[in-house]
Amino acid sequence: MRDPETLLERIRGLHAAMRDEIVAATERRSAESMAAVDRDGAGDTIYAIDTIAEATIERFAEALAHDRAFVMVAEGLPGGRRVYPQGADEAAADCWIVIDPIDGTRGLMYQKRSAWILTAVASNRGARTSLRDVELAVQTEIPLVKQHLSDQLWAVRGGGARAERYDRLTGTRAALPLRPSSATSIAHGYATIARFFPGGRDELAAIDDAVVSAALGPPAAGKAPCFEDQYASTAGQLYELMAGHDRFIADLRPLLQGLLASRGLPPALACHPYDICCALIAEESGVIVTGADGRPLDAPLDIDAEVAWAGYANDHIRAQVEPLLQKALRERGWSRP
Repeated sequence: MRDPETLLERIRGLHAAMRDEIVAATERRSAESMAAVDRDGAGDTIYAIDTIAEATIERFAEALAHDRAFVMVAEGLPGGRRVYPQGADEAAADCWIVIDPIDGTRGLMYQKRSAWILTAVASNRGARTSLRDVELAVQTEIPLVKQHLSDQLWAVRGGGARAERYDRLTGTRAALPLRPSSATSIAHGYATIARFFPGGRDELAAIDDAVVSAALGPPAAGKAPCFEDQYASTAGQLYELMAGHDRFIADLRPLLQGLLASRGLPPALACHPYDICCALIAEESGVIVTGADGRPLDAPLDIDAEVAWAGYANDHIRAQVEPLLQKALRERGWSRP
């Protein structure tokens, strides 16, 4: 990938423009209008709020195409990807750029919780290009209307993670330290297995209970041994790990598909590579991110693959939780994606 630092600054600028445009739109429009369904995409439902950033992304792509050839991966593109500039040879492209304009749409459009703009840049390995090839990533918080602070995080592979906090009232920025939790146990901390949507939530909750019970023992009467936070945004979940708020998170939704089929239910909405394309930032901050099987996280860079993953704040938390999680998965005979 050519000149990653220059590309990093251009992406950070794109994110700032998208953030401001989306916040301005949410200030003007009602939650009901923002939550209107625009269309059903290949990977997810596209709401009215999602369309706000599309024009900004297209302008960015056309401008960047004057400097380099690249493959863009995003929902809404034919086949999930497009080569810029038009007519360029995909095999000779400088890099692949994955963009998710809004990760956490549902929480943002109802003004419940921040969402995130995600962009990751990977070395071009053709059809084999995957998450492990990501060399640069940026994620930017889209704050609620009532929220004046917004965080932006970024990383270049091997250079550590960096972050800034932006005050949209004063227009000032300040460095933001990223400190994953150093706790040695999930006791009295946040540890979550994601179960956002109907279908299979009972089984995910049972795994959660099994892991926590085995890790911490039976709870004392009237006491909470640990807590959970169902933040319906993969980038938001990784942020919580990086910020030291959460100690363990797993998203196992792709493993549910066989169970759902046995219940006569359709496949569930799951995490896709564009949702977790900024995992590099978490890894560079010290967070441990793996596949559901405990191996290094990887997935093809497309809009269709389903990604099951787990995140641990540190090695102590991983040593406490991962064997118990793997045992719970083996007992259910769940295949690994």
